[in-house]
Amino acid sequence: MADTLVIIPTYNERENIPGIVARVRAATPEVDVLVVDDNSPDGTGRIVDGLAASDPAVFVLHRSGKTGLGAAYGAAFRWGLERGYARLVEMDADGSHQPEQLPALLAAADAGADVVLGSRWVPGGGVENWPTYRELLSRAGSAYSRVLLGLPQRDVTGGYRVLTRHALDSIRLQDVHSRGYGFQVDLLFHAARAGLRIVEVPIIFVERRLGESKMTGGIVLEAMLRVTLWGIGALPGRLRRLVGR
Repeated sequence: MADTLVIIPTYNERENIPGIVARVRAATPEVDVLVVDDNSPDGTGRIVDGLAASDPAVFVLHRSGKTGLGAAYGAAFRWGLERGYARLVEMDADGSHQPEQLPALLAAADAGADVVLGSRWVPGGGVENWPTYRELLSRAGSAYSRVLLGLPQRDVTGGYRVLTRHALDSIRLQDVHSRGYGFQVDLLFHAARAGLRIVEVPIIFVERRLGESKMTGGIVLEAMLRVTLWGIGALPGRLRRLVGR
């Protein structure tokens, strides 16, 4: 069995999922792939069942409904840990996270990182085919989260990541309660508080070409509200550490 599991959550991604799985298998043939489908009405789950039937390195986790990105990743992390994988990778299904860049992220984990962030906002990283307002919104979201939570990482909201088994054991998944867009910030916040070694590797994020984005203004607003509450909750501890220096 491979020691790395690439997790790809899906909801109505029938146009994208065959291509992204094929690209992962071509770029990193040594890894396994787990597609987590939230009962997509467009038949994505059936398509992935066919992929799994023809490739022993592809697996499917069917869930009964759409309950959020964090819930999907939580179920997938447990699935992977129960089967002994040493590294688990988060990757979008729409092609925005390029599988061809995964070897660089895995190399950082090989070099000792507990958590590897595919980062758009470090030198060498960036975005393609994004309107200016989306880039500004993403940069502002990361900056706001960094300040409120005291995180030094540049790309706090990104979702292309490698986490080791040690990282997930240290984070304690049961303490990560976010289920929507805020899950990525929540997970990173817990990783930082656990004292894990977090490394950013530059990536180029490419806007999806097929299908519809699941991101809405309401989802972003909810995530920022959660970040604000976490920041307020963490403030006494940060002040105590500053006074104690």
